[in-house]
Amino acid sequence: MSRRPRLLTHLALILWTLIALFPVWLVIINSMKSRRAIFAEPLALPGPKSFDLVGYQTVLKQGDFLLYVQNSLIVTVVSLALVLLFGAMAAFALAEYRFRGNRLMGLYLALGIMIPIRLGTVAILQGMVATGLVNTRIALILVYTAQGIPLCVFILSEFMRGLSDDLKNAARIDGLSEYAIFFRIILPLVRPAMATVAVFTMIPIWNDLWFPLILAPAEAVKTITLGTQVFLGQFVTNWNAVLAALTLAIGPVLVLYLIFSRQLIRGITAGAVK
Repeated sequence: MSRRPRLLTHLALILWTLIALFPVWLVIINSMKSRRAIFAEPLALPGPKSFDLVGYQTVLKQGDFLLYVQNSLIVTVVSLALVLLFGAMAAFALAEYRFRGNRLMGLYLALGIMIPIRLGTVAILQGMVATGLVNTRIALILVYTAQGIPLCVFILSEFMRGLSDDLKNAARIDGLSEYAIFFRIILPLVRPAMATVAVFTMIPIWNDLWFPLILAPAEAVKTITLGTQVFLGQFVTNWNAVLAALTLAIGPVLVLYLIFSRQLIRGITAGAVK
């Protein structure tokens, strides 16, 4: 009886993956076609007559594309590491210790999920100007870390409340400090949940255009999403270059996704079958 639910779960994951990858596949095949072929046959594979790499040539010649990818990688990876570290520590404190204001603190963090951080754009920009962090990657890292922590705490705290108290008490009896318990016992047990948080946090960071445009528009700190906008004009858009840039931008984030995918699938299917 247990094989059928497991099979249905895997089939659903495969179907979800195919649906999610179809737009990616569409972007990739059209990035290698001529402009006329993109609009004439968008679903067709590149052929001898339609194959054209002019988009990639334009991307590599115009602008510093590799620098944009490097900036996006640094901002995404550092922000993700800080979100997982501080979010997990805050979640452990809320789930493990009982203190005055515990529920109020949890509610405050939950409000960070419901209220978009973009509503505070003006205040954030004023703060970055006052501290001299405009046109730096640090500004983006700070904003994305603040943006991702509420969701991280909300998810991980629920997982940590379900961990065995006997395991933690046994570690305390053996003389482990709270930091040792957190890093050596708690974190390995919540890795599937952390991978889930990582995937749902890194995609909005990598694809964000709002804060890079406002806080870091300088050429030296442009992200890949902002750098791609150079090919989008008010009257004319270079679709070959746009699709080529998007195809090249898919690679790094796809690698990050594959790193977390195994733990992500474990986190999604945890408790689904017995």
